[in-house]
Amino acid sequence: MTAAARVGTLVLGTVLLAACKVGPNFEAPHEPVPDRYAGVPVAAQSPPSPTPALPAAGSQPVVTAPLATSEAEPDSFWWRQFHDAELDRLEARATAGNLDLKAAYLRIVEARIQVLSARAQGLPSLDATGSATREQLGLAGIIKSSGIGSSATTSASTQQLISSLEQPVNIYQLGFDASWELDLFGKVRRTVEAAKAQSAGAVEARNDLLVSLEAEVAQDYLQMRAAQTLRRVTIDLIEAQREVVELTSSRHQHGLAGEADVASARGQLASLQAQLPPYELSIATSRHALSVLTGQAPEALDAEFNEIGDLPPLPAIVPVGLPSTLARRRPDIRQAEDSLHEATAQVGVGVAAFFPDVSLAGTFGLRNTASRDLFDWSSKFYTFGPKISIPIFEGGSLTASLQLSRAEAAAAALSYRKTVLTALQEIEDNLTALTTDAARSASLREAIEADQRAVDVDLDGYRHGILSYINVLTVQIQVAQARQQFAQALLTQSSDLVKLYKALGGGWADNGS
Repeated sequence: MTAAARVGTLVLGTVLLAACKVGPNFEAPHEPVPDRYAGVPVAAQSPPSPTPALPAAGSQPVVTAPLATSEAEPDSFWWRQFHDAELDRLEARATAGNLDLKAAYLRIVEARIQVLSARAQGLPSLDATGSATREQLGLAGIIKSSGIGSSATTSASTQQLISSLEQPVNIYQLGFDASWELDLFGKVRRTVEAAKAQSAGAVEARNDLLVSLEAEVAQDYLQMRAAQTLRRVTIDLIEAQREVVELTSSRHQHGLAGEADVASARGQLASLQAQLPPYELSIATSRHALSVLTGQAPEALDAEFNEIGDLPPLPAIVPVGLPSTLARRRPDIRQAEDSLHEATAQVGVGVAAFFPDVSLAGTFGLRNTASRDLFDWSSKFYTFGPKISIPIFEGGSLTASLQLSRAEAAAAALSYRKTVLTALQEIEDNLTALTTDAARSASLREAIEADQRAVDVDLDGYRHGILSYINVLTVQIQVAQARQQFAQALLTQSSDLVKLYKALGGGWADNGS
């Protein structure tokens, strides 16, 4: 075989070995999921009307749940379904200014740098060196210890040579050191694969944080609007109760009502007035939370959201898609998959540790005792050759490391499965909640209208002296409680819808992730 053939065979063998990666190859998991969500109705239904705000006296009860459908995928910008311009602006400001989101982006940068660091382990390295030293080599002592120059018959030239060797010398040296670890069994490539999976997981962690942030902004905004609605409802009840106080006072002055009626009316007025401070506190704390979520000081939004607002109406249709597409939409599921990928690649790193490490190393330089002759070609020196390291006895550390990697991969697989099941549970729970919330809101709406009619009738009877004030007071308390409970029920409906949107994994795909 000619020299060229031997070189070609060596290169071909190296290439074939370089294509080898020991350890398991990652395969994306496929967790079984149902064909459709149990909370999505099978039969087609006509779209319901949006749920209005608090009913006026005498209006008919019209409260329905948003219709969930699998015929379309969820909208990434799900908060736009509320058709509230203030909420849209808050979501945009939170995405741009939230500090936690900015910190998550920095973690992505760190993970990508780790990929570059891991990839560099498989590339050749080249170092340049230079030195100028003064050395006493001690060669004269070595020669004399060998019996040379110690006898009287030693020639003068030999004595002169030995004397010159006792003198210190200057050594000037320039050189290059090169090394390249051949990744024959894929240890470096598995490390790079694990680093890439970790980097992808950092991206999905940021996406998951974005989904949670958008849901939290919506929840705080809805809480603020609900508190403003309850404050307005309470103010309306206070104004109506003031009229009742004036009526009972007038009837007392004319001897048509007792002092107890006046005291009861004033007591009900004071009770309603005592409900205002908690609503004011809820409005303020929600507003402060929104400011911080957008990366601003707590009082930054005080002037912007100090007016009375209403809960936005619920959308008529909520696209939920199919369970089979959930794994691609939910960032936490994608992150769990990346964690499984990273753990699988680490198993390959552990397996590769049992195989030999082969590297090529070489040195080339110039060395001379005189700086003027340093760049003379005769001053050159070089070394070149392969180096192999074979693990023989490691005290069980390699085996333990591999077992640990396999255990972590198994745990990552279980974590992935749990993440998928938890996601399905969250969706089903919130689909059920939307239906039950609507039923409760409808009942409360009917109660409000019935109690309001009763108040009107009892007040008319009280004005004509047919009924006592205790009848009026009882129904008044029922109306106040029902109206407040109805506002809370509408907030619960909106909050559960936000939870459903979050469970569906919306909010990141169209935001430059």
